[in-house]
Amino acid sequence: MTLFLTILIVLASILVVLLVLVQNSKGGGLAAGFTSGNQVMGAPKTADFLEKATWWLIAIIVLLAIFAVGFGKNNGVSEGESQISEQVQEAASEMQQQAATPAFDETEDVTE
Repeated sequence: MTLFLTILIVLASILVVLLVLVQNSKGGGLAAGFTSGNQVMGAPKTADFLEKATWWLIAIIVLLAIFAVGFGKNNGVSEGESQISEQVQEAASEMQQQAATPAFDETEDVTE
């Protein structure tokens, strides 16, 4: 599921880049030819459509990213964290066993 969401995010990002490149912040760009007063061809509200489409795609990217993080935590991250915690617990139990075993055997005569 995370892979599918990642692909959707990449596609939406490419569309946002293309929409931003088509627009010009000062009213020019590719949309300028379609927004003139003497329109023979083109839609009268192309710049408005491009701006709204850009904002919608940005909102979709944000939502998809939030969902991808949510699904990612349930799938892969928790397994990695559990493996690390298991290794930490094993190392701690080994240290406790080493601390519990005496450094010398008490049955030996130390006074020799």
